[in-house]
Amino acid sequence: MHLGGFVIHGNSRASLGRCLDSIAAVSDSCVAVDTGSSDGSAALASGRGFDLLVRRWEGYGAARAAAVRALKGCDYVFFLDSDEWLEPDAVAALLRWKASAPRAPHYSLVRRDWARLGGRRFLYRTERHVRLVRADVAAWQRDMIVHEALPGSETVRLRVALEHDFADSIEAMRSKVERYALLWAIRYHRDPRSVKPPSLQRLAHLLREVLLKGALFRGGVPALKLAAAVAHHHARKYALLREVRRGDHAELVQAFDEDRLSDLFRLVGPPAAPRRALVSAGLGMTPLPTRSGLAPAPLSLRPPD
Repeated sequence: MHLGGFVIHGNSRASLGRCLDSIAAVSDSCVAVDTGSSDGSAALASGRGFDLLVRRWEGYGAARAAAVRALKGCDYVFFLDSDEWLEPDAVAALLRWKASAPRAPHYSLVRRDWARLGGRRFLYRTERHVRLVRADVAAWQRDMIVHEALPGSETVRLRVALEHDFADSIEAMRSKVERYALLWAIRYHRDPRSVKPPSLQRLAHLLREVLLKGALFRGGVPALKLAAAVAHHHARKYALLREVRRGDHAELVQAFDEDRLSDLFRLVGPPAAPRRALVSAGLGMTPLPTRSGLAPAPLSLRPPD
């Protein structure tokens, strides 16, 4: 069985090395999709024997589809985000999986989301994510501009964990999820789903994170603040979806509908830097696009870190 592995990265040098090593440890062919790095990440990938694919940032769907095309001839594809990695026991387990003649379309791994807040590191939550996909069903589409699963198919749960540096700044997380929420609303503006009440979404997801997933018990007050930022994401998704459906953010919607995805990401702009960094530089927070769809933020060709 031939396994192809890939990662999508921008300026990710600080975390990319162990991600590349993890992919290379289990994969027979390796591709790094570079979306405009300038910090030496590309050299890091090519130096480890990865085939380098350089492309403009047009969202996760387009980048993943390009990686799969570059891994032509593989039976399965395996992928990690640039801030994810495998510990040695997980590498050994995936090598055993390769030798087991797998057949299912999808295999999910446990992702352990780690936070470094309040002067300590703690496990914020665990979730399951598909990271192994049979090549014949690895069909990401360009309109999948945000993180989202492939169409539902048989999924086998592996007892294998991958590690993820999830958060080291509440401000950075809030900026990131605000941007993701806007992109999600643009992505699903023509979807028939109903608009859920944002306030109920906020409460439901806060309780889910801190109690059902146990973040509060492992991380205390910092985990509670992080959970509030995550819950804010789910509330903002539906608030922004309501805005888009009533005609706001028209320029962004037009760029998406016309498949001008690099223009869309240019208009949305990059995530704002944490407030503490901006204040020390004498700057304010970078705003998101206004309701008119105008965006003052600069060009961003990289995936969010």
